[in-house]
Amino acid sequence: MAGDDLERPLGVPETGASGTDARDAGTTRFGAVRFGAAKFGALMSRRRRRPLPVGPIVVALLALCLLGFVGWAMVGDDPLGGEPIVVVKLPTGDLAKPDTKSEAGAKPETGKPAAERAETPSGPASGGQTVTIIDGSTGKRQEVTLPPAGGDGKLAAVGSHLLEATRHGQVPRIGLDGTRPSAVYARKAPPAGPGVRVALVVGGLGVSAGATAEAMKKLPGVVTFAFQPYGTDLDKQVMRARAEGHEVLLQIPMEPFEYPDHDPGPQTLLTSLTADQNIDRMHWAMSRFQGYVGVVNYMGSRFTSTETAIGPVLREMAKRGLVYVDDGSSPRSLAGQFAGANNLPFAKAAVVLDAVPSSAEMDRALARLETIAREAGVAVGIARALPLSIDRLAEWTRQAEGRGITLVPITAVTARAKQPS
Repeated sequence: MAGDDLERPLGVPETGASGTDARDAGTTRFGAVRFGAAKFGALMSRRRRRPLPVGPIVVALLALCLLGFVGWAMVGDDPLGGEPIVVVKLPTGDLAKPDTKSEAGAKPETGKPAAERAETPSGPASGGQTVTIIDGSTGKRQEVTLPPAGGDGKLAAVGSHLLEATRHGQVPRIGLDGTRPSAVYARKAPPAGPGVRVALVVGGLGVSAGATAEAMKKLPGVVTFAFQPYGTDLDKQVMRARAEGHEVLLQIPMEPFEYPDHDPGPQTLLTSLTADQNIDRMHWAMSRFQGYVGVVNYMGSRFTSTETAIGPVLREMAKRGLVYVDDGSSPRSLAGQFAGANNLPFAKAAVVLDAVPSSAEMDRALARLETIAREAGVAVGIARALPLSIDRLAEWTRQAEGRGITLVPITAVTARAKQPS
């Protein structure tokens, strides 16, 4: 029998006599501990299963990279960043002195510019020279054999005395004796006859070697070819065109009214640039290949109608002995006005022959060109190197002579510049 609990207050039941209450209390405390341990384990398990926040980490890293790039772009000084570049090995001699050996007809030497060596066939005279043309869009290679030198359509080789070194490469210049590249590289025009004279210009060449080869295959050498400055192996394509008698023009990209929605391409001449900046961009285009008689605009409705933009560019062309051809696409062009003021040989296309590229519309445009030629005695038509355009022009040129039309190169219809006295 358990003893009395003398310290227990009166009226309070005795506890612990049988140990039941103690066991109940122990059980309660043990259950609480066990419940707490289970809850802690579940919490830790959820923490272990939670995945790392990969998305926010990646976003944060990208944001840091973007901020770094923006900071570099704001601090760095590279206004021509992203523009294409051309690396050219320049000769070490004195470029101010004329190449007397070249003028005397001496054989090409290894020290001459690549453009001059390329124009001189190295193979047998009877078989011509074989070159490989690479299509810039597909990478397809095509071997072609250049015809041997000679014939009525023979064009003069590129002369180093008509080249000047710039930071982009060599560009045309007037020789020390006053010789103009436009005169040296011109095709001899046929004698004037009783009929009318028409000059045809096909532009957009050089970007696709396949389209260029097709134009050379189907069109006579008297048709003038205009090359853009963006193609692959432009020197070889231009060399072949000149070997087949085609006069060559350089297409220079100029700012249209729709710019930049309609972007002519890298190094476009812009009204927002200074005259020196535009001339520098023009030098880049001029250095892409050699042997051209002049320049024709590619787009340029805004540029050619802005006096402060087109004026300095045409003056630079005149200083370099070239001709300028306005493609006739913009009625607001001021090119003719500035060409006359700067003694720059000039021609303007009367009809854009494939403004609507369909057979019926091209036939109507060719008929309109013929009418203009009969009224004025001479006319210039221009088209793009589209398969349809090439086919229609090939058909028309075969029939032109029978209708009393004499086809002539572009230099035969440009307003003549005054020769040095």
